[in-house]
Amino acid sequence: MRRLALLSVLLLGLTASRSSAAPAPLRERIDAFVQAELKRQDVPGVGIGIVKNGKVLVAKGYGFANLEHQVPAGPQTLFQAGSLGKQFTAMAVMLQVEAGKLQLTDPLTKFFPGAPASWAGITVRHLLNHTSGLPDLEGTLDYRKDYTDEDLARFAQALTLEFAPGSRWSYSNTGYVLLGIIVNRVSGTFYGDVLREKVFKPAGMTTARIISEEDIIPHRAAGYRLVNGTLKNQEWVSPSLNTTADGSMYVSVRDMIAWDAAVQARAILTPESWKEILTPAPLTSGATFPYGFGWQLDERAGKPLHQHTGAWQGFTSYFGRYLGEGLSLVVLTNSANANPSRFAQGLAALINPALAPPALTTPIEDREPRITAQVTALLEKARDGRLAPADFAYVRAGFFPDIAKLYQDQLNTLGPAGRLVLVERRTLGDDRVYTYLVTFGTKTFRLIVGLAPDDRLSSFGMRPQ
Repeated sequence: MRRLALLSVLLLGLTASRSSAAPAPLRERIDAFVQAELKRQDVPGVGIGIVKNGKVLVAKGYGFANLEHQVPAGPQTLFQAGSLGKQFTAMAVMLQVEAGKLQLTDPLTKFFPGAPASWAGITVRHLLNHTSGLPDLEGTLDYRKDYTDEDLARFAQALTLEFAPGSRWSYSNTGYVLLGIIVNRVSGTFYGDVLREKVFKPAGMTTARIISEEDIIPHRAAGYRLVNGTLKNQEWVSPSLNTTADGSMYVSVRDMIAWDAAVQARAILTPESWKEILTPAPLTSGATFPYGFGWQLDERAGKPLHQHTGAWQGFTSYFGRYLGEGLSLVVLTNSANANPSRFAQGLAALINPALAPPALTTPIEDREPRITAQVTALLEKARDGRLAPADFAYVRAGFFPDIAKLYQDQLNTLGPAGRLVLVERRTLGDDRVYTYLVTFGTKTFRLIVGLAPDDRLSSFGMRPQ
């Protein structure tokens, strides 16, 4: 049965390679949109893949893979995938589960005997769906230094849990770094080798691979970042930190189109494993959070949208599958400052206007004026630098003092805030998430605030509308 599954996905990959190009008018609109977005975001290059009902409408590069050598981007260009790699780490883990080498209910202490007692409540499942409570290692490591698995595990063990395992959801790269170490240990080989032999090859992802600085890799793109409005090369990261399982892969548009076919066929793993991967994260309260194992489980126009983004070392990425439309989108950029979701949202709307994200410009009835007053006060506390850990249900590592100071500086630069206008209220897990529009002079911003059941902050963010 497994051989038949692998054969089916290979055949799907071959079918997908026979592109059924988008009709000329649509293709022209797609090209015009992508070129305009490249210019608007100041992105050197982008790879775009669009699949509709199993047929490849677009597999194309725009702009440059390398500015210094003026190499155009193409469907074969290899971009760093960032956190799209978490989908593949989840595959490596589930392959070990199917082989009987670990269970989703295994505690971390089984694999890390020297771990603190607080890790006894963390399971493999908690790592996969970001409910472990482990804060991010990012910001605590020296990116110019090489680390062994043992070094990284020691760093993780020194972190203080943000919340009790399973009680909340909070994105944690640390969890996926540990998952890679677990796969290395239980499989007896590097997790990247597991992916190469058990996932990339059977899926027909012929050029996907783990990052290497020393190997000669055809069609490798260069990564870039904006510094004071000027494009610079990506910052250097040590070789070992470019092999961790939280997102250290090269992929091309062609690779991701082959992966899309594998996902559609539910290939490589058993149906039971795929069900686990695409099940929302259960919380101890009985609620669920819309995240599986390396997949955000969202909705658009009342139909499922499974998606994820990535960002790392001068690259950003997006992969989304609009299940009710039979539509899949791949966006791979070589800019740290790019917003690949904007590319994807615009492309989806070109294909079907109903897939455009809600504009969130129309006020809705504010049935909780007490909450709006609370958020107004919190905004002013942020301006005055008075936001404190006590205002939060739990505090993400790095919010104090760095992110809080950034908001303080931004708000003081913008000047007095106008009245908060509620445009969306939704539930995520146990939290209520409120989106307000707020004006500062002639500028309008979107303020997004999450509140835990006790009305303390679970998230706080602001961006231009």
